[in-house]
Amino acid sequence: MANLKMKEIKAFVPAKDYHLSKQFYQDIGFKIGHDSHDVTYFHLDNCSFLLQNFYVKEHASNFMMHILVEDLKSWHNKLTALKLGENYDAFVGDISIQPWGMKDFILSDPSKVLWRFGQLA
Repeated sequence: MANLKMKEIKAFVPAKDYHLSKQFYQDIGFKIGHDSHDVTYFHLDNCSFLLQNFYVKEHASNFMMHILVEDLKSWHNKLTALKLGENYDAFVGDISIQPWGMKDFILSDPSKVLWRFGQLA
């Protein structure tokens, strides 16, 4: 029987300004694993994604990523201290408890892609 194990899944995250978005993700802590003209592989701990030099407003503004973290408050403090709104026109929301039983906050990137940072409540 064939080995049908999956190794990982990654999303292609759109970028309106590819170079600005690359710097944004580095500033929040992601590391570049591979970089090319149109796609950058980012990773941090067990999380990774592909930033792509591709942008359609309707797609980006409806695209969402979710990251489960161990210490939500520390992440919130870190991202708030970076003043991402001033440097990238990004947004860091307040921590709230969701009906699905998780604490989280939102982060919008320079392309208005929405990221939810969550922790089990």
